[in-house]
Amino acid sequence: MIEYFKADAGTVVALERAEPGCWINLVNPTRKEIDSVIVSQHVDAGFINAALDPEETSRVELEDDQALLIVDIPVEEESDSITRDVQMYATLPMGIVVAEDVVITVCLEDTSVTRDIASGKVRGVQTAMRTRFVFQLLLRVAGRFLNYLHRIERSFTDIERRLYDSLRNEELMMLLGLQKSLVYFSASLKGNEVTMEKVLRGRILKLYEDDRDLLEDALIEIRQAIEMAGIYSSILAGTMETYSSVVSNNMNDIMKALTVITLIMTIPNMVFGFYGMNVSHLPGAISFIPVIIAVIGCIVAWQFLKKHKLY
Repeated sequence: MIEYFKADAGTVVALERAEPGCWINLVNPTRKEIDSVIVSQHVDAGFINAALDPEETSRVELEDDQALLIVDIPVEEESDSITRDVQMYATLPMGIVVAEDVVITVCLEDTSVTRDIASGKVRGVQTAMRTRFVFQLLLRVAGRFLNYLHRIERSFTDIERRLYDSLRNEELMMLLGLQKSLVYFSASLKGNEVTMEKVLRGRILKLYEDDRDLLEDALIEIRQAIEMAGIYSSILAGTMETYSSVVSNNMNDIMKALTVITLIMTIPNMVFGFYGMNVSHLPGAISFIPVIIAVIGCIVAWQFLKKHKLY
């Protein structure tokens, strides 16, 4: 899909074709759409194709009068049968190409980062001011990371509350999924931080004072998100370790109870075994004496185990 937008008096409007000062948004484009943008805007083909590689890492590249920024953006993952009650997250690379008179964004999925700008939810957008528009995109990416981290924190709190009521494997698998999302976020955020710091030096894009403030705000939010992701990862790891210990302790209690029951039930088996060997000279062989002996033996064994705190 290929879309054209331009900010007119602070309002983003859709265009039918590209024009100077517009924003071109490519979402999982076809080969024909990629070629048309490359030819019409004289963009380096490697810049467009790099952003379509899901394994591409965050980086910045300068070629002639064109600049490429690849940043990781957070996306929602489809939940499976186990984690259907909690939303999982991952990251995808998004390419931002600053061409001669347009800005081009390239991504494999239609994300809320670009969709919010296209729908007019973000104020003060000026696509003709390419540097500022790029920094507005970066600020939006940082804000989306923070938003998803807050969602992860709320999901974690809800799962933890459910674990207090009943310890089940489903909740532990959900915690593992959230921890996996945090690992993705931490790695992507650190890469984005390095990329933004390179841009902040002013060697990739010409920086104006207001634009520098915008990029610094985005960098502050990225660093805040890195700290939050680290804190949440530590809390999740500690929680999972604690519940693993709880599961192990519960299993030990069960095994201890079964062992005690087995020991006590062995006493009646021994008594009735002796009396079942056709030894008529044993006292009470034809009365309730064996039952009484077995009951007394069980009580004595129970009191002994209880006194020594073996159960």
